[in-house]
Amino acid sequence: MKSSQANILAMARATPILRARDVREAGLATSVLSRMVESGQLERVARGVYRHPDSEWNEHIFLSAVSAMMPKGVVVLLSALNFHGIGTHQAHSVWVQIPINFPSPKIKYPPIEIVRTRLEAAFSEGVDDHNLNGVSVSITNPARTVADCFKHRNKLGLELCLEALREIVPTRCKIAEVLTYAKMNQVERLMLPYLEMLA
Repeated sequence: MKSSQANILAMARATPILRARDVREAGLATSVLSRMVESGQLERVARGVYRHPDSEWNEHIFLSAVSAMMPKGVVVLLSALNFHGIGTHQAHSVWVQIPINFPSPKIKYPPIEIVRTRLEAAFSEGVDDHNLNGVSVSITNPARTVADCFKHRNKLGLELCLEALREIVPTRCKIAEVLTYAKMNQVERLMLPYLEMLA
């Protein structure tokens, strides 16, 4: 038991995020994780996701934790805006896109907002993988993120969408790139007048 704990601690020191899956794949008993949390040797970030108490805390820890629990999810909307440093609105949940028929994830913490889509291209077009805390996190790029915001403007508010659009065009994204994702989201006609004003 002690050797398992020592090995798990060594793994936790080597990476900012430790998944129960990683412990299992290393041939170690995951049953000791709860006891290690109780004794203060580990901290529980979320279900099945842990960190060493001395690990440096960073702003992407919750994106990493959610992606570790939902590897098929894509970080979108407010969370993607925050990741790219766009706009002034802060995400108080991790916004994640999943397929329309995907079961609802049982995640109590961190808080999440689920966006569902039946569009297969939405999981590859304009989506980049980022290595955050040793976890591969899929996040929409700036142009796709802003087009997504316009698609979900009833949830987010048009003011947020326009602020984000003004911030990325033309300095960070070309109009043609934004239009590509606007077409994909079927908001091209809505966005075109605003894009023309920024041209």
